[in-house]
Amino acid sequence: MSRDQDKRLYTLSEEEPFKTVVKMGVPLIAGMFIMVLYNLVDTYFIGLTGDDYQLAAVNLAYPVMMVMVAVSNMIGTGASSFIARCLGAKDIPKAEHTLTAGMLLTVVNGAVVSAAGLIFLDEITAGLGARDNTFLYTAQYAGIILAGSIPTMASYTFGAFLRGEGSVRLSMVGMAAGTVVNIILDPVLIFVFDMQIRGAAAATVIGNITGVVVSAVFYMSGKSLIRPSWRFIRPTGEIVSEIYRVGIPASLETLLTSAAYVVNNNLAVAYGELTVAAMGVAQKVLSLGNYVYQGFASGVQPLMGYNYGSRDYCRMKKILKAGVVTVTGTELVLMAVYGITAPLLIGIFTDDGEVIATGARVLRAMMLTLPFVGSVSMTRMSFQAMGKPGYAFGITIVRQLILYIPLLLLFDRLWGFTGLIHAQPVTELIMMAVSILLLLSFINRISKEGLKDE
Repeated sequence: MSRDQDKRLYTLSEEEPFKTVVKMGVPLIAGMFIMVLYNLVDTYFIGLTGDDYQLAAVNLAYPVMMVMVAVSNMIGTGASSFIARCLGAKDIPKAEHTLTAGMLLTVVNGAVVSAAGLIFLDEITAGLGARDNTFLYTAQYAGIILAGSIPTMASYTFGAFLRGEGSVRLSMVGMAAGTVVNIILDPVLIFVFDMQIRGAAAATVIGNITGVVVSAVFYMSGKSLIRPSWRFIRPTGEIVSEIYRVGIPASLETLLTSAAYVVNNNLAVAYGELTVAAMGVAQKVLSLGNYVYQGFASGVQPLMGYNYGSRDYCRMKKILKAGVVTVTGTELVLMAVYGITAPLLIGIFTDDGEVIATGARVLRAMMLTLPFVGSVSMTRMSFQAMGKPGYAFGITIVRQLILYIPLLLLFDRLWGFTGLIHAQPVTELIMMAVSILLLLSFINRISKEGLKDE
């Protein structure tokens, strides 16, 4: 085993909790910032066309990408969780078998999503909330993204597999390479080749292809702890069951978020199509903050999975505490930055005064989610890492179906646009209390069953 591989195992099993949370989380945050640039770059260059309807179309088509991420998240989260637990139990062959199965399932799922999406493209476009001025643009963008489902989904899952073994820096390199290609190609395809919104979508797909190639090179070079193998091409029932048992609740979180996004957009259309454009820009800017908590939560996931596999429950509790404190403090700082600079941030993407004013208003409302949502995500992903999908599933259902979507409809009816943009902060405040109480209850129960002494 190489020195770098020894360091990765030390980080997973022994390093001081706050230090290891930062070490695992910060590279992922950087990588996720790079990922969000895919959409921010598209939004920026489409904004330079001066056509706010194309800008709105990018936002309307965003749930298509979210669905693809949801399906890939099912495989990426499920497989990476089991990989980490297998490594913690020192079962390398099973970890490699899981990796191979995850890659195969990614390709199969990507082909299904692509075929189904292209067959029902018009129906999907209408369902996304596109109208007369935005329908064609939305269909063009979504169609190209759907055609590239396999590399887009593989780019996500390959990175998740690398994170499952603690190789966060390697996963970040793949994301960075894809984003650089996307940034270079966007202005070339949009303006030089005059592809407009189709160019933005094509650049995104090509960028994802680049990310997949880079990740594949890491596996072939032997820099990763585990590698795929043709002898493991046939997955076992146990591995498939573990992948989907943990992955389905993770996927439902993104799918239900996508559904809520569609409901939100359809409600927002009543306030004008330019309002949809403003909300889209604000949500993309806010996604930088979202990726901070997702990065820390994703960084904690392999730590929890590894130590659960090795039965070091005491270390798991310390990691959870360090993670929640770190993510909450970071998001409070970021929330203050958003509040001060909201109009400037929205103005980067458009010169329209109405869009800037509405976007800043939305951003200042939505930023209130940040101090709460990090704890929710950390709790949910910790349960996934431990192979406890029932808890993660419960958090997802309560958050999206029982709280957020009903509150969107209720607040919109009671307080109009102001209510619409404040439904999510209220949801996340409630969910922070619910998820932390659920986690504390679980920790107290397993502690009574016999944990390592601190």
